[in-house]
Amino acid sequence: MAYSTINKPNQHFNTVTYVADDTSPRTLTGFGHQPDFVWVKHRGSGSVSHTLVDRVRGGDKMLASNGVGGEDTKSHGEITSWNADGITVADGTNGTYPRLYFNDLDPFGSGGGNYVAWSWKANGAGVTNTQGTITSTVSANTTSGFSIVSYTGNGTSGATIGHGLGAVPKMIIVKNRNGTNQWLVYHASLGATKYLILETTGGAGTASTLWNDTTPTTSLFTVGNSSSVNGSTLTYIAYCFAEVKGYSKFGSYVGNGNSTNGPFIYTGFAPRFVMIKCTSAVSDWFIWDSKREPNNLKDLDLYPNNSSAEDTALGSNGPDFLSNGFKFQSSGTTASEPNVSGATYIYMAFAEQPLVGTNNVPATAR
Repeated sequence: MAYSTINKPNQHFNTVTYVADDTSPRTLTGFGHQPDFVWVKHRGSGSVSHTLVDRVRGGDKMLASNGVGGEDTKSHGEITSWNADGITVADGTNGTYPRLYFNDLDPFGSGGGNYVAWSWKANGAGVTNTQGTITSTVSANTTSGFSIVSYTGNGTSGATIGHGLGAVPKMIIVKNRNGTNQWLVYHASLGATKYLILETTGGAGTASTLWNDTTPTTSLFTVGNSSSVNGSTLTYIAYCFAEVKGYSKFGSYVGNGNSTNGPFIYTGFAPRFVMIKCTSAVSDWFIWDSKREPNNLKDLDLYPNNSSAEDTALGSNGPDFLSNGFKFQSSGTTASEPNVSGATYIYMAFAEQPLVGTNNVPATAR
């Protein structure tokens, strides 16, 4: 068994939970790294959008995974400092608009101030990349296989964009920043002829105008002429993920519908974070993590495609997180559940602890 090159996954990715207190400024710590991309969701009742902020676009620039809206520049609640072990946010108090939802104790009266933040380390504010036919700004962490890519479209099919990873991306998420185009998702398990949409429940679609039917390379990804990924003069942000043994895994599985022995998905690590989507039918996207729910089974669901609060609607249909992957222990009856017989699902997963690292530390009990 090959050792992982990343012994401490929290130096590159982590899940952090906290309770808002309406103070300004508020410094959030415990990330284990200096964040460059932070995805935050309020967990209480009511509808509060996901908040996605990255260092390349700037700490006051917000996108919501659950909508098609363009980038909002917020004058309150923004990240004012990207720190060695977290972030500092300002002006998150009730009644102050516009704001980002980082430290609002009770947004819209929606049930308290519990939040979760999923955070990735890239490499700062980014540098110019001229490898593609479109010049990009890239912040790349080649150790963990993650990069943030900002670019301006040229409307030309077959345009290429440098991603800076030095490895082939397994998953790419693209959003138009200054328009109302959809969130487009490339996943290697589907291939370059197909796509998913992050803010909808739809299954996989087919289109040559998105990825130009061209598989990404170790330096470039290719786009068609769709305004969702490459409209002339439109600006875009892309989050690119390559796979790193023992730290991240991007793949697919087929449900078996077994009520006691669902599919086991091998990752080579104890998961910290798992996101899945059914590609063969209509379904929500699902996120589970071991911080919000340290024990098995995982039934605290959050949905990237909508603003719903954290819930337990799946009940026993959630996964168990194991030392080397995740497993479903019950059947699914509709495509909105993660183990429907014959249904195909894609996933992305990040480690809490490698199964075997170069320091030979075993997976820890959580």
